[in-house]
Amino acid sequence: QVRLVESGGGSVQAGRSLRLSCVASGIFASIDDMAWYRQSPGKERVWISTITNGGATNYADSVKGRFTISRDNGRKTVYLDINNVTPADTAVYYCNADITTMDHAWSRPIVSNYWGQGTQVIVSP
Repeated sequence: QVRLVESGGGSVQAGRSLRLSCVASGIFASIDDMAWYRQSPGKERVWISTITNGGATNYADSVKGRFTISRDNGRKTVYLDINNVTPADTAVYYCNADITTMDHAWSRPIVSNYWGQGTQVIVSP
């Protein structure tokens, strides 16, 4: 069973930095694009950033310059570094990934999209 598990959330004061992590577990052939989303209170979940298997990155305009996405393919982990957090960063942060598994005969690749359960970040003034 493939799972994504986030960590690193919590309560933090404005101006500090934060690192979120998301590790993939289970049996699979490869991890393709990995991404972060967030959902602020009372709002829809929105995309923040994506990183490809090769390390190419893309960011939402709202977070450019303060957020950095990275990954360690050996550790099956994606990170999100947030600098100079503000109360507007308060949200549940979700990890998302396209992961390739194989059928029972290990002959046909199956690409599926997975979500983590989220990690809460609360920023106080």
